Amino acid sequence: MTDNAAPGAPQLSVRGIDVFYGASQILFGVDLMVERGTTVALLGRNGAGKSTTFKAIAGVVPPRSGTVSMNGQDITGLAPYRIARRGIGYVPEDRQIFPEHSVEDNLTIAAKPGLDGQVHWTLERIWKVFPALQSMRTRMGGRLSGGEQQMLTIARALMGNPDVVLLDEPSEGLAPIIVTQIAKLIGELRAEGVTILLAEQNMHFCIAVASSVAIIDKGQIVYRGTVAELKQNQEITKRYLAV
Repeated sequence: MTDNAAPGAPQLSVRGIDVFYGASQILFGVDLMVERGTTVALLGRNGAGKSTTFKAIAGVVPPRSGTVSMNGQDITGLAPYRIARRGIGYVPEDRQIFPEHSVEDNLTIAAKPGLDGQVHWTLERIWKVFPALQSMRTRMGGRLSGGEQQMLTIARALMGNPDVVLLDEPSEGLAPIIVTQIAKLIGELRAEGVTILLAEQNMHFCIAVASSVAIIDKGQIVYRGTVAELKQNQEITKRYLAV
């Protein structure tokens, strides 16, 4: 994976972004930093601004102000495909697989070299990390379960050889046993050196996989800390995360 960032600089940096949908402001000066090889969780209730933050980073909803930088280079406002080429892999909340294509076709469609020109993720490596997908390689995407589709979407993002993977609500709507499998997978990806920014409202899921957390509420970052610090701060969890 490429390493063009200056020493000590975050791999992904989001500074002061404001995002609007029409006349309605959704994000207010959001700041995030993700260091290489870490898993950072963006926690918040439904509607707090998590998905909008990810869409802003990925270029789907460009920020009206503020900056998004990748490896020290400003990518704010670039077209989504250009941001993907700069090393961002985006796993959207609604998965968006190709239902009439096979598992293998879904993966090969997304294949591209990384920013450094190298191919770190190949089909062979995907089959090793996602053995369940290999056994279903000829199955149509639309015939997969929700958990299988989630694994396919993550694998598809990796086929683009990204430097940073954005995972938007990967546990949402899945059975507890599948959530456990997704958590194990994220842990394996972290061990492989993949940098992950994870959006979730499931605090217990995040505690199991993340190294640090940021909490967003009403479009603003209201807390930052390590997972250990959050576990000790019941006032913050009750105020911003309790249902």
